[in-house]
Amino acid sequence: MAHRDRSAMAIASGLSVLSALLWLPQAWLVSRLLAALVEGRAPVPGVLVTAGAFITLGVLRHLLDVLAGWQAFGIGQRLIERERIDLVERESLASPLAGSSQTSAALATLLAGKLDALLPWASRYRLAAVRVAIIPAVILVVVASMSWLVGMVLFVAGPLIPVFMALIGLAARQASEKQMAATGTLNSALLEWLNAASDIRLLNAEALTVDRFRQSAEALRAKTMEVLRIAFLSSTVLELFSAIGIALVAVYVGFALLGTFSFGAYETPLTVAEGIFILLLAPDFFQPLRDLAAAWHDKAAALAVAGELAERDRESAPRILGRGARADSRPAGALTIATRGLRYEAGGGEIAFPDIEIMPGERIAICGPSGAGKTTFIGLLCGLARPSSGRVEIGGEPLDDDLADVWRGTIGFVGQHPHMLNASLRANIALSGERIDEARLDAALAAAAADGVVAALPRGVDTRLGENGSGVSGGEARRLTIARAIYADAKVVFADEPTADLDAATAERVVEALEAIGRQGATLVVATHDSRLIARFERVIALEAGR
Repeated sequence: MAHRDRSAMAIASGLSVLSALLWLPQAWLVSRLLAALVEGRAPVPGVLVTAGAFITLGVLRHLLDVLAGWQAFGIGQRLIERERIDLVERESLASPLAGSSQTSAALATLLAGKLDALLPWASRYRLAAVRVAIIPAVILVVVASMSWLVGMVLFVAGPLIPVFMALIGLAARQASEKQMAATGTLNSALLEWLNAASDIRLLNAEALTVDRFRQSAEALRAKTMEVLRIAFLSSTVLELFSAIGIALVAVYVGFALLGTFSFGAYETPLTVAEGIFILLLAPDFFQPLRDLAAAWHDKAAALAVAGELAERDRESAPRILGRGARADSRPAGALTIATRGLRYEAGGGEIAFPDIEIMPGERIAICGPSGAGKTTFIGLLCGLARPSSGRVEIGGEPLDDDLADVWRGTIGFVGQHPHMLNASLRANIALSGERIDEARLDAALAAAAADGVVAALPRGVDTRLGENGSGVSGGEARRLTIARAIYADAKVVFADEPTADLDAATAERVVEALEAIGRQGATLVVATHDSRLIARFERVIALEAGR
């Protein structure tokens, strides 16, 4: 929590405590008034004055409580906002070459749902924890100054509640962690099944998939009910001890006022005013403990979320070079690409890459067996990962955080699984919020041999594509990506296995689209094991496994 928020939380806690303490003068006014009526004498102060003072204190108490809650709520919102921004920034800058055990569904669940568990922790539990540390002690001192016996009853009954709450809290935290993990697992499984929907249908596995989803949902329901059972148990324990404590106090005060008990007070017998005052304060001695019990699950849920955030911090993925921002300018001069002693550590081993130099306008094929590091090499040249040693040079300058964003603004990338925005085809090609040049867009689609793809879509360039490129095949999506690079006037285009998993005719169209980029003067670097594609390049860099 930031220093500003800690100060604001201290103010909110102080207002909350002051609001609770105002019940003492209110209870004193009521006890004096009732005692006067019971004893048949005129109340001092008068009825109207007492009522006015009581209402005024009540309004002030309510305002302080609302102000404390409003401030704590704002702190919780700012805390969640900072965590969300930090998570999104870290994930957006994570290197795509680094494997991660966390799925996008788990991240989405954390961002959209789990982080909200921090709000009741900040707005309810923190205030309740401060009140429970102060209010019972103050009331205990006030009550004990009138009756040492009542003070002893409260002193014995009060600490029993936190002890049992602590014991129950251990189980509550474990149950909350299991429930949070089950929520993320269910969402991850659902995303997997949605992505594999076509394969599931082809394998006639719909019934099996639905059954497994039902089992996962049932497991989540059981874990959620376990959390609720513990919450009800904690409330029951609290109510039991508080009811016993209040009952003992009421029994003693009643018999003391009847004259049955002559002990428990100090020099004089317990007066009517003192008895009523004690009876009014006894429930409020336990009220902060009730509030804490009601917010105990909020703490358990927040601790589970904090544990998941800490786990993500420990498993923080390597970052890309730069800030991943759109650059305002492009590198000046010839974009010569060179590597010097380049190495990358992955999977417990280190891959060493050859020293190369790629001149502007060259067409380079990077080949080698699977696992030789072709994709990794392309990623390092794009600045999508940090080398363990050595460097990449662009125009004689080392590719670092200062140059990476500008460098990526000049390149195009064609991957095996092109990513599309959930927007129109036009927006997917232009990738810009600025005015789109329609003539330039048509020229880019034609050069990438993708104009036929657009013609087959129901609304042409206005057809909305999902993130998985709904409505277009894998080969068509790659041609659209090439059109994207042509539209952006990319000076260097990297392609990773552009013909993988494509039939001969579709692969030929993708290759022709890539060659169109080369004819426009762009540097073309392609990682592939397709011998037909390699034969069409003027220069080949062969990587060996582990070297």
